[in-house]
Amino acid sequence: MDVFENYKDIPESARGGVVVIGNFDGVHRGHLALLETARNIADDLDTHVCVLTFEPHPRSLFRPDDLPFRLTLPALKAWRLEEAGVDSLFSLPFNWDFASQSADVFVQDILMDGLGAAHVVVGYNFRFGQLRKGSPETIKEAGLPVTIIDEVLEEGAAQISSSQIRQALRHGRVHEANKLLGWNWEVRGEVVKGDQRGRELGYPTANFPLGEVIHPAYGVYAARVQIEGEDEWHGAAINIGIKPMFEVPQAEVESHIFGFDRDIYGRVIRVQPVQFLRGEAKFNSVDELIAQMDKDCAQARDILGS
Repeated sequence: MDVFENYKDIPESARGGVVVIGNFDGVHRGHLALLETARNIADDLDTHVCVLTFEPHPRSLFRPDDLPFRLTLPALKAWRLEEAGVDSLFSLPFNWDFASQSADVFVQDILMDGLGAAHVVVGYNFRFGQLRKGSPETIKEAGLPVTIIDEVLEEGAAQISSSQIRQALRHGRVHEANKLLGWNWEVRGEVVKGDQRGRELGYPTANFPLGEVIHPAYGVYAARVQIEGEDEWHGAAINIGIKPMFEVPQAEVESHIFGFDRDIYGRVIRVQPVQFLRGEAKFNSVDELIAQMDKDCAQARDILGS
């Protein structure tokens, strides 16, 4: 997949595709419906599929004080889009100048002059341009063919949306979130050297800051961990949060990988929570903490079959 951060002076081979527009946070099953439609249209037109998205997420610009909400940061989102068969990704910088341009300018400068779109695919609630005045009708009026995809519903008529998935994760409902996503949600980070407290307690951990990705329910999970560049997935008990007993200043992902004792400082790991076990707690003593960790690991092993 080719990745571009602008729409000007792009190779001719990147122009003339079926353009799918959206934030694509999570690249969930609703997004996949747009991409599948775009692929069918592209095949009929003998052209390629490109995604037009924005970075940072517009919500970060308009509501900077919101808690972290991103399901997928840029690298993971790009990877998921490539896995979904996207040929080109246009990730355009979203700032106040961009946000203030009119819908007509967006259509003419970006879709027509820049990308040379052969067809446009959007969701039913797509709005764009200054004050969100642009709609699919605006694109049609400019002479571009547009396909609008209705909302995708889960069983029981629940809408599949990034908001629904965020809500599930914030309440520790990992299985529900993964079902809506259509893939196993994960966080990635570079393992950093901490205070070695886990090793002292008999439970060495691989840690990294949670950062700007959504903060799921704080607590202990059964999880799977993979070291980037390796094929094997390892069972683990992880803690996501601030470890109230030790008052960590920022949220961390702390993974105790079963049967694993390699030095992986500086390596990037993928962590996929499987099932929420319990919330974070402050214990009366270190011995009480260790006893609980014994129980957590035993429960995680049972769940994972490891």
